[in-house]
Amino acid sequence: MGRLVVVSNRLADPRKAAAGGLAVALGESLQRTGGLWFGWSGHIAEPGEALTDEPEVTRWGKVSLAGLALSREDHDGYYLGYANKVLWPVFHYRLDLADFESGFLDRYKAVNQRFARALKPLLKDDDVLWIHDYHLIPLGAELRALGCKQRIGFFLHIPLPPPQLLSAMPGADWLLRMLFAYDLVGFQAQADVQHFARFGQAEGDVVPLPGDRYSGFGRVLKAQAFPIGMDVDEFRRLGEQREAVETFEQMRDQYSHRRVLIGADRLDYSKGLPQRFRAFKRLLDEYEDTRSSATLIQIAAPSREEVDAYADIRRELEGLTGAINGQYGTLDWVPIRYIHRALARKRMPGLCRAAKVALVTPLRDGMNLVAKEFVAAQDPEDPGVLVLSRFAGAAEQMKQAILVNPHDTQGTAAAIHRALQMPLEERRQRHAALLAGITEFDIHWWRRSYLAALEEAAP
Repeated sequence: MGRLVVVSNRLADPRKAAAGGLAVALGESLQRTGGLWFGWSGHIAEPGEALTDEPEVTRWGKVSLAGLALSREDHDGYYLGYANKVLWPVFHYRLDLADFESGFLDRYKAVNQRFARALKPLLKDDDVLWIHDYHLIPLGAELRALGCKQRIGFFLHIPLPPPQLLSAMPGADWLLRMLFAYDLVGFQAQADVQHFARFGQAEGDVVPLPGDRYSGFGRVLKAQAFPIGMDVDEFRRLGEQREAVETFEQMRDQYSHRRVLIGADRLDYSKGLPQRFRAFKRLLDEYEDTRSSATLIQIAAPSREEVDAYADIRRELEGLTGAINGQYGTLDWVPIRYIHRALARKRMPGLCRAAKVALVTPLRDGMNLVAKEFVAAQDPEDPGVLVLSRFAGAAEQMKQAILVNPHDTQGTAAAIHRALQMPLEERRQRHAALLAGITEFDIHWWRRSYLAALEEAAP
């Protein structure tokens, strides 16, 4: 394989200690072959500031990191606008929250065209391009329009909804056509591949071919599920460091007479947090043994607070927290500890290890790596229990979790109670199976399997 070129909306920096598993895993491949990571630098140019199509390039060993600034208009229309007020809600099954009337699509197209113009001079003939996520769906087509013949793959990190929802979005047929500029399109779950195939056949005369290939718009692409994993060994090492150990010991001492349940999410309407709080209230309503015993610690990291829907959900969660704590709290017990800020990643393994139950109950999620991190952090001799939404991409792999429908308040409450009461031997068996799965299909397996499939895809 030639040099790897990774393109993402936000330029990641694998050199930083806070870099996520994706940045580190892709950084390894980039270093191996020599490579380039291209994306938005994070800088928003102020009015009057010069803005060029020439990215700022820095070096990291064999890797070039190329960042491009955005104007305020482009950031608001492309990123906050079309990407996060149209594609994000629609792809998470929330047509009611999508804003189709604001002309964001023009900015989305313009920024992808600008990215293509800035990237093309940096490319070599034998490069292999891997483009990431919903912000950059048309980038492959824009590069093809500029004459790029390289092998190009795309990976969608969020869910793809069924045809009935996709077809309600203006321009959905255009997005489908854009995908056919790629040689390989990767999805998180097999359900997403099925939605792609059904939508293509219904809206674009796409024809399925043998070997996960599809013909349409004069091209043939390959579409497969590549469920993203985590770096299990790295997370375990993190759990042995001082910050994680301190967090575990503090939690163990502070909640020695309680059973801790945790949730750790971005504050987003796709995560099902109000439904989770209502299910926890139902748990307290119907199971007396949980009162003064079970405590839910919910981390809800701020996310896109410029968007009205996020302010609404924050107010709703604060109201639910106050109502539940007011009804059930005692002088020495607070049922819900709601924390509206991010938890340092170094402390996450300690929090996970201290919990008896993890609630990972999104209404819709591409994968959800918190579920996998919880499993990786557990003591195999006395593991906690994962309660997982069947609507998370992770549910396709993690069938030994207790799977729930987060819209079913009663059913979710009963599942949480079952998790709290689960015998040790059953917990061990479930955990062993889950740990084996996330260890085999980790972030390195994901990277290798995707790149191998891209290498095999006929350009």
